[in-house]
Amino acid sequence: MVQLIINSLLLGVGLAMDAFSVSIANGILEPNMRKGRMFKIAGVYAVFQLLMPLIGWFLVTTLEGIFTSFSKFIPWIALILLLFIGGKMIIEGIKERKGKKEEEKKEAPAKLTWGALIVQGIATSIDALSVGFTISEYSVLQAFASSLIIGVVTLVICLIGLIFGKKIGEKVSSIATVIGGAILIFIGIEIFVKGVFGL
Repeated sequence: MVQLIINSLLLGVGLAMDAFSVSIANGILEPNMRKGRMFKIAGVYAVFQLLMPLIGWFLVTTLEGIFTSFSKFIPWIALILLLFIGGKMIIEGIKERKGKKEEEKKEAPAKLTWGALIVQGIATSIDALSVGFTISEYSVLQAFASSLIIGVVTLVICLIGLIFGKKIGEKVSSIATVIGGAILIFIGIEIFVKGVFGL
């Protein structure tokens, strides 16, 4: 049991790094984000990081052949999702800087939508499906306990990322959307390169 906890904590830290980076981007985007919203955003990432290893475990233990074939597409899916969101944010940020009045920006600051948040949650956690291979020998309860630990670790790390991003966001609020989008694109490329080339 101790080994399971240690392994799950280490897995949680490793898996949460992409969500941590995205949390920084979201904190930059919303420097005035309230605590309740921070917990909701971090909670979405945590839930996805909890569910993906469980789904991976289920697929590995029941449909190993199909999952092995699907796993090679995981880096591509993450890349496409994050490029789309990041690119959209950059375009919106540039348009905002060029066309909008300063008063309008203050009245209606850019905010992360629930749709975008869900896509981010999927994109940053989809690689956790492969954890199914790592925990394939676990029982149902052990797999759930491991995934729960991973989810809790992700929640804590993402809250730290949001706090850090908010601090930066206060200093770079005028270009926050562009910076946030660029970070997402970078994370997408990083996931892709790691997944495809093993770097």
